[in-house]
Amino acid sequence: MSRIKQRFADLKSANRKALIPYITAGDPQPGTTVPLMHAMVAAGADLIELGVPFSDPMADGPVIQAACERALEHHVTLHNVLDMVREFRQTDTDTPVILMGYLNPIEVWGYSDFSQAAAAAGIDGVLTVDLPPEEAGEFTAAMRDAAIDTIFLLSPTSDGNRMDKVSQLASGFIYYVSFKGVTGANRLDVTAVADKLADLRKHTDLPVGVGFGIRDAETAGQVAAVADAVVVGSVLVKQIADLVDQPDSIPATLAATVAELRSGVDSPA
Repeated sequence: MSRIKQRFADLKSANRKALIPYITAGDPQPGTTVPLMHAMVAAGADLIELGVPFSDPMADGPVIQAACERALEHHVTLHNVLDMVREFRQTDTDTPVILMGYLNPIEVWGYSDFSQAAAAAGIDGVLTVDLPPEEAGEFTAAMRDAAIDTIFLLSPTSDGNRMDKVSQLASGFIYYVSFKGVTGANRLDVTAVADKLADLRKHTDLPVGVGFGIRDAETAGQVAAVADAVVVGSVLVKQIADLVDQPDSIPATLAATVAELRSGVDSPA
């Protein structure tokens, strides 16, 4: 059983929902990432979503775009991100780590070689934002061979056919984007999310995580009431941006926010 599947099974047996914080690897500098990962786990993160810096992050709003730019100023590559996860695994062998990013760096590396390197580093899942399921057969096969879960996005515009296609290819969990648009916006409509998730669950038995628009403990609790996981990114990345000149204070600051989010997830509205 994969670490992701095991974590969701353990949470379900405890009648709890998953909290998945997102940060961009290498932001604001490479040495901050691993201590920050450990701090978020200690504060209550169940899984970690680690963004791979990319020069054209089309699905992300200005906050995460700026995070990618800060990381790329330090020349952080996909290889470097795997090194960070390898370091994280020296003292944490349990927390699932998901890479979130874009296809180009993986395609350049080669699906098979990347999947083997990622598995060896301790990666549990990969979400490639710009890879549609219709074109993902070779990719998912390579990840499956390396025992890495493939996570796909669904959105408010996804119809039943797309839900079926994603459900056939996905493993670990499905990531539902709560609204049409980029990361960082504040347009969360929990009633609409609940309705869509009820439809999605007719097509899959996988856990469903919801991201985009979750900004505090209150909205985290609202989403936790209807989803299996709550994904939070832009709020945390904005805090990093505010502390770019004080990198040593970033882990404690984000840990406090993750702890607040954890309280919201554990007390669903």
